[in-house]
Amino acid sequence: MRRDKGDLKDLLKGAATVLLLPLAFSSTASAAETREIPSKKAALTVETLATGLKQPWSVEILPDGGYLVSEKGGTLRLVRNGKASAPISGVPEVATNGQGGLLDLALAPDFATSRTLYFTYSARGDGGAGTAVAKARLSDDGTKLEGATRIFLMSRLTPRGQHFGSRIAIAKDGSLFFGIGDRGEDMRAQDPRDHAGAILHINPDGSPAADNPFLGTSEGLAEIWSKGHRNPQGLAFDPKDGTLISAEHGARGGDEINNPQPGRNYGWPLVSYGRHYSGAEFELGSSAQGYEQPLYYWDPSIAPGALAVYRGAMFPEWDGNLIVAALKYQLVARLERDESGAIVSEERLFDGEFGRIRDVVVAPDGALVLLTDDADGALLRVSRSTETD
Repeated sequence: MRRDKGDLKDLLKGAATVLLLPLAFSSTASAAETREIPSKKAALTVETLATGLKQPWSVEILPDGGYLVSEKGGTLRLVRNGKASAPISGVPEVATNGQGGLLDLALAPDFATSRTLYFTYSARGDGGAGTAVAKARLSDDGTKLEGATRIFLMSRLTPRGQHFGSRIAIAKDGSLFFGIGDRGEDMRAQDPRDHAGAILHINPDGSPAADNPFLGTSEGLAEIWSKGHRNPQGLAFDPKDGTLISAEHGARGGDEINNPQPGRNYGWPLVSYGRHYSGAEFELGSSAQGYEQPLYYWDPSIAPGALAVYRGAMFPEWDGNLIVAALKYQLVARLERDESGAIVSEERLFDGEFGRIRDVVVAPDGALVLLTDDADGALLRVSRSTETD
């Protein structure tokens, strides 16, 4: 096991698409910078695709090769040819309180024909704000969201501004998994009748998925998949075998990689590595009966953002590796797994070179696409260097 630290902060990811119709583009331009960076298994080329993004949180690569990007402040943009579009209209009102804002994006499996997408955001309501999920259609010309509809809002809202989560992972059947943090009220993560501190599982219409552990019982909320999560901001399926893997922030240490299983409890705030911010130890220590152990943890924390499982063609040496964006330590962690799925080693890429890394996705050609978390955020592409191969 390895260790390094976890933090808070949540912003947004994303940017744009190659369109046939003309768009009004902002002046945001690519820095057109390319850098060669060594790594253990391949030399890497890092290209700056665009800069000037305002605290981007999530990026999705569209079928036509463009990038759709969310910005934490509540804007959604398309990026192409190094430029970001004017804000896409039709985004619901976003509560930009603390770490809240416009958060993750996920394209429906049939996006190429339906143009349907899902997104998470912090929504206002009685008592404060909470994590919501919505679906909408991206217009044919890419300038607006059509029919944006909220399909989920967490059970209890609060004025607190931290730990909204919230990545989306879409299963093969089209259902949605997503995470919500403890909202800064840690024992909520242990309450099965509270959506906070959980991985949740819903159908595309927002109804609870049929295989959820509490569905049809009085023991917990029907949307809950697993509990005891502090602030999961990474969530992805392994394209090869369908394994669900999460990355979540710890306190002073205790960032975790988990394999969320239905009805299981992952410990927060009773069981964790590291310590509370106060310096106090955890009530039940780092392990206790009835609480799941992480697949991997960091102490001190690296503050993990998004997570991707690498199954691309560009880096066959990375097949099956977990690629984790990190905020505090400003790096990308590459975690190697053995045949059983156990994490056996870590390589740290780009340590401090590009700032806080918020999102990472694998492009169709196997390159990595990254977003930096900054008021002047950047969209980066990581490919195999041709100079040494």
